[in-house]
Amino acid sequence: MNRSPLLILALLAPILWPERHCAADPVRFSRDILPILSDNCFHCHGPDPKHRAADLRLDDRDAAIAHGAFKPGQSAASELLRRLTSNDPEERMPPESSNRRVSADQIELIRRWIDEGAVWGKHWAFETPASPPIPEVTLKAWPRTPIDSFLLAQLEREGLRPSIETDKSTLLRRVSLDLTGLPPTPEDVDEFLLDNSADAYERAVDKLIASPRYGERWAWDWLDAARYADSNGYQGDPDRTMWPWRDWVVRAINSGMPYDQFTIEQLAGDLLPGATKEQKLATGFNRNHMFNGEGGRIPEETRVENVMDRTDTTGTVWLGLTVGCARCHDHKFDPITQRGYYELYAFFNNTSEEGKAAGGGRTGGIPPVIDFATESERKVQDLLDKNVRDAAAAVNKVEIGLFPRDGKSPAGASPKAAELSGNVLAALNTPAQSRGADALREMVLYFKDREPAYGQLLAAHKTAVDERDRVAARLPRVMVMDDLSKPRETFMLEKGAYDKPLDKVTAKLPEGLLSPERGAPNNRLGLARWLVDARHPLTARVTVNRYWQAFFGTGLVKTVEDFGVQGERPSHPELLDWLAVDFVKSGWDVKRLHRLIVTSAAYRQSSKVSKALVDRDPDNRLLARGPRFRMPSWMIRDQALAIAGLLVEKQGGPSVKPYQPEGIWEEATFGKKTYVQDHGDALYRRSLYIFWRRIVGPTTFFDVSPRQVCTIKTLRTNTPLHALTTLNDTTYVEAARSLAQHALKQGGATSDERLAWAFRRATLRAPTQEELFVLNATLRRLQSQYSADSEAAKKLLTVGESKNDQSLDPVVHAAYTAVCSAILNLDETLTKQ
Repeated sequence: MNRSPLLILALLAPILWPERHCAADPVRFSRDILPILSDNCFHCHGPDPKHRAADLRLDDRDAAIAHGAFKPGQSAASELLRRLTSNDPEERMPPESSNRRVSADQIELIRRWIDEGAVWGKHWAFETPASPPIPEVTLKAWPRTPIDSFLLAQLEREGLRPSIETDKSTLLRRVSLDLTGLPPTPEDVDEFLLDNSADAYERAVDKLIASPRYGERWAWDWLDAARYADSNGYQGDPDRTMWPWRDWVVRAINSGMPYDQFTIEQLAGDLLPGATKEQKLATGFNRNHMFNGEGGRIPEETRVENVMDRTDTTGTVWLGLTVGCARCHDHKFDPITQRGYYELYAFFNNTSEEGKAAGGGRTGGIPPVIDFATESERKVQDLLDKNVRDAAAAVNKVEIGLFPRDGKSPAGASPKAAELSGNVLAALNTPAQSRGADALREMVLYFKDREPAYGQLLAAHKTAVDERDRVAARLPRVMVMDDLSKPRETFMLEKGAYDKPLDKVTAKLPEGLLSPERGAPNNRLGLARWLVDARHPLTARVTVNRYWQAFFGTGLVKTVEDFGVQGERPSHPELLDWLAVDFVKSGWDVKRLHRLIVTSAAYRQSSKVSKALVDRDPDNRLLARGPRFRMPSWMIRDQALAIAGLLVEKQGGPSVKPYQPEGIWEEATFGKKTYVQDHGDALYRRSLYIFWRRIVGPTTFFDVSPRQVCTIKTLRTNTPLHALTTLNDTTYVEAARSLAQHALKQGGATSDERLAWAFRRATLRAPTQEELFVLNATLRRLQSQYSADSEAAKKLLTVGESKNDQSLDPVVHAAYTAVCSAILNLDETLTKQ
């Protein structure tokens, strides 16, 4: 039967233009109307009363109707429509000056919505997710998991088909990097290629998830979110000991700790009945913030900023909301009032931290802390404490004679002390045993010539204090959370200023998301349990979305940090909800979620792409092909060490200091910190264990979180500086030298065999004949170059501390090193594809 082109077009419209809604499709407030109002109206007519124009609210249905903005069922009588369509620039909304525009299609949606009764609803992310039915698809043989059915249904609506499955070696490399952060070996690939059983891939996945490397890979993302570093930040940037908390994270992930327990222990482990030391250690999560211990800093200001940081981090990690916008005023878009912000803030305001730096600002461990020192370390510390007490007693005995006064008064109260300078007088007003190294330094300088015997005692006291502090700074004391027995009062703060209190508030869970369980404790433990309540609309969605981002490069919700009204709508909302519900039903099993994703047909697709598909879906939001993007710099470093045979897979312990250019720390800290490089195995540990100075991160990394605030979405950029690092940094040059050495000794007798061996170590495939020709030509050119300059060859082979095989011809070894450097810098090597 012949059909007109218009009829055919009408039948295809839902497939070709799925976002355009036909008249039979009711307009949905959360999907269709709320985004329009949020983008164009809420800035002036939203939740924030301080910036609301004409006293008109468009985020509240009753208020909008009362104001006459719209009349349900009567679009022609609605002021909102009149203003949107007015030809008068003075009346038309949004105003010209706002640079916002409501399109004709959007106006038509608003008209239909009003005529259909102006049915209201919550923002989609604030509704508890319900598991949608798994959609029916035409290409029934393709789906391997429910994930695939949701993705394929969308592809079929778009008139697209998924890509073929990628080859086995590429797939194993992809999943190994994703699950462990390290590539498989050629031997692993060979074993996988020979295994033709139906579940070969699934068993490979299970092996990777069971590997101790798994926890190290996934701890990295969590450390970014937790703003983990090995120093406080700010001027001076004193070191802190938080690595035991980092190791707790790795252990928790490897053990398969359910995400709800993972959450509760980090937010409130100290409040659990009979809390163990490990559970208290877990609360270091909320002590990872920066700490400003600069001289002259007001402690209360520091303490308040730290509480705000905990509040904002919790809002980002578990709620996916920009709660920090409400520090100073009601949120302009989301239902978070300024009062509500400080009610959430109050949960974290009861910790005994006072905002004061310990040890005169030289050490980063700010109480409350947990001592992780060994018995032998405690004995040494006890002895040093005794030395300080003895030295102070000797000083005090002499001071009584030098500065006569009432027996209970400090030396500074003596009439003889009245002539002394301010700093020395202040030191004398402090009991001798409590004087810090800075105060004693002032006293030694003042008295060494005026009262030599007394000055010697002061110098001995300072030496004892210096030694005690030096050893104490190395002891593993980890900052954790606690609660005061008497709750601290909490006030709203004018514009977030610590010294401008407004109304008093008490801890209260955010409204409009989920009612708390009756009888739940109104403290951090109650907050943590509320966050992982199975009915919570945000936590599971936010969490599975972050994991999706890790595997596919972009979350189902692209704005992983913002699920609020201004955040991007999900590309596949039904899939997001299905994953969230399934995650909770599984017992918050992260390993199961990861397995579900990587065993899907969508994940296994080839990343090769046609120009037509790039033009249609440049960001791969429809997932018609596999993920392909450059690995993060920390993973590139770990891969280079693994390929070169240098990687040391020791787990845990104090952070290490590998190669770094001279002067970086000194310049950043005004000479107060000197980088002292480690040696031996420490140079080749995984990137997770590298010491992270807060104000100047490890120089070998690029495109990483600064670890100063919570970061759950790092950018990928492409600049020449990246190549300068991977070509010239000591780690990469040494890795190339080591790879070349192995190729010469293990790769075979000919250049073809050796180059193919090195190429496969890096890319996990054999080079083509054309590639081998280019590699050989490069090798010959380099050998000629180094033959003419043997000193340059010898200099290249001295880079790095790993042992260099002196039996190899230095010219040949140097030439292979340069070729291996090129191999390590191939796009194929640096990219997960």
